[in-house]
Amino acid sequence: MKAEYRNIFRELGISQEEIDRRVNESFETIFNGPEGIRLYHPVGEDTGYMEDTGNIDARTEGMSYGMMMAVQMDRKDIFDRIWRWSLRNMYMTEGHNQGYFAWSCSPDGKHNAEGPAPDGEEYYAMALFFASHRWSDGEGELNYSGWAKTILRDCIHKNGANEKLGSTMWDLDNYLIKFVPGVDFTDPSYHLPHFNELFSLWSDEEDREFWAKAASSSREFLHSACHIKTGLCTDYSKYSGEPLDELRWNRMHSRYYSDSYRTVMNISLDSEWFGKDPWQAENNARLQSFYSSVGELWDRVYEKDGSMVDELVMHPVAVIASNAAASLAVFNGDDENAKKLAAEFVYKLWNTPLREGKRRYYDNCLYFFALLMLSGKYRIW
Repeated sequence: MKAEYRNIFRELGISQEEIDRRVNESFETIFNGPEGIRLYHPVGEDTGYMEDTGNIDARTEGMSYGMMMAVQMDRKDIFDRIWRWSLRNMYMTEGHNQGYFAWSCSPDGKHNAEGPAPDGEEYYAMALFFASHRWSDGEGELNYSGWAKTILRDCIHKNGANEKLGSTMWDLDNYLIKFVPGVDFTDPSYHLPHFNELFSLWSDEEDREFWAKAASSSREFLHSACHIKTGLCTDYSKYSGEPLDELRWNRMHSRYYSDSYRTVMNISLDSEWFGKDPWQAENNARLQSFYSSVGELWDRVYEKDGSMVDELVMHPVAVIASNAAASLAVFNGDDENAKKLAAEFVYKLWNTPLREGKRRYYDNCLYFFALLMLSGKYRIW
């Protein structure tokens, strides 16, 4: 397994002391800061949840993110609380979606929805495997690797009432993750080939070939999902990578918008962990070149081809964070001019504080993941 992780902040002249302090202080703010600032809320003796402050709910996205942050920072106490809350409140033990997690719950644990979101499941499984390797398995709720295998097993073996689409979370023919079970389109930011690579090592033995194919299929898909000139992708897309030009849930999802920002982050982490695809450095350099070309209009919404929409982004700090995280792949490439530009995006993140206010949840999650990535602290355990 990988022994060394690139520390871009350090390479750019920031001291290790400053880097450690920024990472630690950001973590403490997100998890232990005052009310109105923190995202994490302990509940009772042994549980806790991550709040989407814009929607006042707990989502499998944020819960699994919180677990990933906690295992990377060696905070078993926080990890276990979030995982227990997830199991006790979000995990569905009956009905059509038995074995999945309800993607949204109110802070009191009641379901806002009875459907799952596959990005939550893949992050839960990965965080649980890391916890198993870092802290060893416990019993029952804390049998981390046992739960990770169970989650992955259900993701690809469930059969639903819809004979054509089924209720699996991955399309079993093309090995690509679905946006939700029962649909035939995807979300580019759900594609985590670096997670799939590890699932191919640690999942049930009979499923390891599937996950290896899922890793290579997602890498290939991302080539089509990201624009050849701008490096941008859309919120949702067809399996071909073409934009999903359909009205879904009362809005269009064919622009470079909130979900999309995570895509270049995922590409960078895959580049750092496995380094199998030189295209990753090229794509992220294209994206940074595009954002450099728009200058002060970086906070506008754009189409995949770079056409500007007359609308401000909802998550400006998330844009800054993801653009900076894109640098990790760029630094793994050979283009020295691209690396100089990439450094500017890293410095911009370094000079940006955590977001405050109602919409801080998504921004600060991506902000912290970017800090981990660029400091060499987002690791395979």
